[in-house]
Amino acid sequence: MSVLLFENVRLIDPARGLDRPGRLLVRDGAIAGTDLPGAEGVPEGATTIDGGGAILCPGLVDMRVAIGEPGFEYRETVASAARAAAAGGITTMAVLPNSQPAIDDPALVRLLRARGEETGIVSILPYGALTCRCEGAEMAEIGLLHEAGAVAFTDGTKAIADTRTMRLALTYARGFDALVVQHPEDPSLARGGCATDGELATRLGLPGIPAAAEAIMIARDLRLVELTKGRLHFGHVSTAEGVELIRAAKARGLRVTCDTAPPYFDLNETAIGDFRTYAKLSPPLRGEADRRAICDALADGTIDAIASDHAPCDADDKRQPFAVAAAGGTGLATLLAVTLAQVHGGTLPMIEALGLLTHRPAALLGAAAGTLAEGVAADLCLFDPDRAWRVDADDMPGRAQNTPFDGRALEGRVLGTWKAGRPVFAHAGGRPTP
Repeated sequence: MSVLLFENVRLIDPARGLDRPGRLLVRDGAIAGTDLPGAEGVPEGATTIDGGGAILCPGLVDMRVAIGEPGFEYRETVASAARAAAAGGITTMAVLPNSQPAIDDPALVRLLRARGEETGIVSILPYGALTCRCEGAEMAEIGLLHEAGAVAFTDGTKAIADTRTMRLALTYARGFDALVVQHPEDPSLARGGCATDGELATRLGLPGIPAAAEAIMIARDLRLVELTKGRLHFGHVSTAEGVELIRAAKARGLRVTCDTAPPYFDLNETAIGDFRTYAKLSPPLRGEADRRAICDALADGTIDAIASDHAPCDADDKRQPFAVAAAGGTGLATLLAVTLAQVHGGTLPMIEALGLLTHRPAALLGAAAGTLAEGVAADLCLFDPDRAWRVDADDMPGRAQNTPFDGRALEGRVLGTWKAGRPVFAHAGGRPTP
């Protein structure tokens, strides 16, 4: 019997409202208890891990990750993404379907789940393609993909532009109570653009994408939710108008949720100054007023989860003129620390910030993860919320290095990550783990 005892830790489990100093017992890869007075209930021979007062929370659940496998392994593989995830305290990640081939076949859903298990580091929850080949035309076999283990349905970084197709998808998915995830950007307004339309884009001579492209798509889809009674989730919302529409829809009782990503509450469009392609993202970085609105939406609960929006790019994809460089940034290793900046800045309490990274995305995806409840797998993250470090794009875990946070000073360092009670990451400068 394998037994671990974490002691001298601050236990935080947002799913149960738990935030206190304590100890946690792991037996045979599952959590065996958090209420452990004295030596009572601790078997002889247990391996003890002294957390030194650090925070022990559930392993993070990242609900928006792009990897290169299958088809673009030169960008990222399952194995390299798993290593980067572990370094960021992530033990479960939902993977977008816009690979090559797209995840529109049940066999590919089962393959991705199996590849995640093979790593022994991270659980992969595959999204199923909403349309065949993620091309936005013919609806994919949602029922078969659902049976194979797809946790939700989306075309990933591509919006469903055709209104009739989106209506049919929401209607059909409702039969399985399945979640449809939309990239909220009107593609006709975004076509050819690479930065948010405005003074900065004009000064840099870059083709612009109006911020209204997000709100227009959200407004259309909210009307379709009213029509179909389906479940809809908007990924990486980034504008004040967008979150206000979602806030009002929730007040009307619509079955709508959303997430955002760290760049949209930590950076604004000035990060692209001097044509910095690492900060070219989709959707593009917004103005300061939009960034502040995203922070407010995190604080008032309008936003349901924070996802890394991990989008690895090969160096050659980024070493291009800004207008033609690939959009996207890596985010697995920086997800926790950039989110903690909202805690240090007073926007979010620690327990709420961790809830946005653990049980809330897990609940959206129907995943048995994101909690320290007794009996669940011991997927754990130990981190020091005050340890300072600086992001270095040349020293990032994983295959890709294109982080928009290059050079950013952060507070909050993952010291160790455990998957089903097995150590899968230990920070070189952290406390020793068995």
